[in-house]
Amino acid sequence: MKTHIILLTAFVCIALFQSCNSETNSQKDPENQDVEKMSTQSLVERGEYLVLLSGCDHCHTPKKMTDQGPVPDMDRWLMGYPSGDPLPEITKEALGPGKWVLFNGDLTAAVGPWGVSFSANLTPSESGIGNWSYENFKKSMTEGKHKGMEGTRMVLPPMPWQSLGIIKEDDLKAIYEYLKTINPIENVVPPPIPPDGI
Repeated sequence: MKTHIILLTAFVCIALFQSCNSETNSQKDPENQDVEKMSTQSLVERGEYLVLLSGCDHCHTPKKMTDQGPVPDMDRWLMGYPSGDPLPEITKEALGPGKWVLFNGDLTAAVGPWGVSFSANLTPSESGIGNWSYENFKKSMTEGKHKGMEGTRMVLPPMPWQSLGIIKEDDLKAIYEYLKTINPIENVVPPPIPPDGI
């Protein structure tokens, strides 16, 4: 009888130890755990919500002018600066530290002390983020590396990559998954123009 009690006690102790250990393992990385629990469809839906909430289209989608002002051109959703569009004349006197930062008419190009920057193509085309890995996307969004690659220039203003540096892993993954589902639009955005090229 004593042997049975000792064995039962040992079994209960082992079971409790295993239970505590498995809880600890499942709580090691709660951010990634959330991503793993979400279905792909849930991730895409959350990503769409976050893209809309964050206003990515404000700079990355060309606009149509309406009676209510500019609205996103949904046929060119998140394609970035339209490569065939000419830039309006830029007045150098308005630029410089302590002066103006200007946008073109559809808000897809900006000019300031850094020169001229063009909004990137976020669609899953070859000229967009179509062949970017999640790690490239993460590095671009959170570290400001152009195309998410080491040894490249920094992402230029007005892209708020510094603010995105605090984004949760599951939110960033959701945005990436959503962007991979939108209509791919071939649009090679021009390279930035340095200040002395204006």
